[in-house]
Amino acid sequence: MKKLKVHDLDFEIYLEDRVLKERIVELALEIHQDLNGKVPHFVAVLNGSFVFASDLLRAFPGDCEISFVKMSSYQGLESSGEVNELIGLNHTLNENPIVVLEDIVDTGNTLSKIDEIFKQKGKDWLIASLFLKPKVYQGKRNVNFVGFEIPNNFIVGYGLDYKGFGRNLNHVYQLAKAQT
Repeated sequence: MKKLKVHDLDFEIYLEDRVLKERIVELALEIHQDLNGKVPHFVAVLNGSFVFASDLLRAFPGDCEISFVKMSSYQGLESSGEVNELIGLNHTLNENPIVVLEDIVDTGNTLSKIDEIFKQKGKDWLIASLFLKPKVYQGKRNVNFVGFEIPNNFIVGYGLDYKGFGRNLNHVYQLAKAQT
C-alpha cells in the first residue's frame, strides 16, 4: 500500500473521500429526519470539523444555522486530557435544536467541556461526529449521529491533523503499521 508522509510520520490510506462523502450525505439525511422539520443550529468544533461541517451543511436538505467554537486537546499523537476553549460560542442561541459537529470523538473530554458550556446557557444538544472510537470513549453522553466507528488508531486528513499538517488531504489516512 502506498504511504504518505505527513510531517515526520508515514501514513497509509484508511478511507477514501468518496466513502466519506457518501456517509456524510446519509448523516445529513438522518439528522434532518430525526429533527422532524425543525431548523437546527449546527455548532462546529474547530479546527478539525471544518471539512465535515462544510460537506454536511451542503448535503443538509433544509434550513439551518451554523456557529463555530474552537477547542484544543491534542499534543502530537495523544490527547492531553485537558481541553482548552480557544474561541467560545458568542452567538445567541434561540429555541432551535443544537447539533454539535465533531470530527472525531475519542476520550470524550472535548464533549464534556462542550456540555459545561451548554449547561451554563441552559441548552440541550445533540452530537454528530464523523468518527467515534468506542473503545476509548469515556463520556457520559450518547453520540447521536456517527459517521464511522473506528479502532483507536491515529488518523489524519479530511480536516484532521498531525501537528498542524494533513488537514487538506482528501482521504483519511492512518498511521502506517510499521510505526505503531
